[in-house]
Amino acid sequence: MSADLTPAHPHAGDPVFDLHVGGKMEIVSTVALTGRDELSMAYTPGVARVCEAIAADPSLTQHYTWVPNTVAIITDGTAVLGLGDIGPAAAMPVMEGKAVLFKQFGGVDGIPICLDTTDTEEIIETVARLAPSFGGINLEDISAPRCFEIESRLKAMLDIPVFHDDQHGTAVVALAALTNALRLTGRDAATTRVVISGAGAAGVAVARILIEAGVRDIAVTDRQGVLNSRRTDLTEVKAALARDTGDRFDRSGTLADVMAGADVYIGVSGGTVPEEVVASMAPDSIIFGLANPNPEVHPDVAHRYARVVATGRSDFPNQINNVLAFPGIFRGAFNVHATAITEGMKLAAATALADLVGDELAEDLIIPSPFDPRVGPAVSAAVAAAARVDGVARR
Repeated sequence: MSADLTPAHPHAGDPVFDLHVGGKMEIVSTVALTGRDELSMAYTPGVARVCEAIAADPSLTQHYTWVPNTVAIITDGTAVLGLGDIGPAAAMPVMEGKAVLFKQFGGVDGIPICLDTTDTEEIIETVARLAPSFGGINLEDISAPRCFEIESRLKAMLDIPVFHDDQHGTAVVALAALTNALRLTGRDAATTRVVISGAGAAGVAVARILIEAGVRDIAVTDRQGVLNSRRTDLTEVKAALARDTGDRFDRSGTLADVMAGADVYIGVSGGTVPEEVVASMAPDSIIFGLANPNPEVHPDVAHRYARVVATGRSDFPNQINNVLAFPGIFRGAFNVHATAITEGMKLAAATALADLVGDELAEDLIIPSPFDPRVGPAVSAAVAAAARVDGVARR
């Protein structure tokens, strides 16, 4: 055996860097190649028969390739975690991590693809050309507002699930947690006042899924204040959201203006909400400060005024973690060969997550742990059933 000549890496001794040496994933064969017979079936000449069958009937890809269990994890590196625009090369460790989570929690194979372009048209064209190799597309860490157009157009072009996890994964888990928080505090969705700070990818998706779930009074804020149609500086996405949120109850002004008397605060923006603003919320309020690593309202402050507190962090109770959603959502979609991921499928995923808490519901337990073995199967089963109801299942 030869000596290991691999040079020590620059950050040797740091356990995080040590874990990443050589990457976090690899591709392995599912078939044994022990001799000439196996080789002739796995590759030439045997493989030609399978190719010809697929050429005659492309649907056979679903049976004789890895395509129906494989998702492309696509980023341009412009909105990576809380790091921002760090570029495609620096985004790769996160995309690898996403692939590992897909496999661990959903049994789905993920392939990280970091694109060296931020041009909307180039991203759409590239993903569309890659699509025949995959059963689904997971868009990841692409900055707003481009992410909305990229997802929307790809969904219209492709007959496989296209899912921007920064939007919808966050929204599904937030809705599940809020469902249980409302139950715990005796509130009804239709009469609950919600404030969302942040009108980027996550903020827009959270607002949209809450509307689908029956919440009527929502004020969404960005740096200039509450989204409403009197503002002239709104993008098309924000203008549409303003009509369905702030306009309904004529909400306007600053974050502080709409926080007074609000039942729920959901932060997906970063920054810090002043304590006196937090104190102005309704009794038994609900606060989700989801910015990482620093929540908009630190749990120590939130607990002085709120009954239920959640963050995006793993070192506090009630972590709103996308890993609760996306592996099971894709697993369920793949199980029925779905052509899309519908609003009904996302709502079903949120309901399944909320229901898992059951009688254990408490202020510090409104959402299950990602390591609860029931999560993946429950979400995938609910999503598959909803796909059939919504008419997007192919089996």
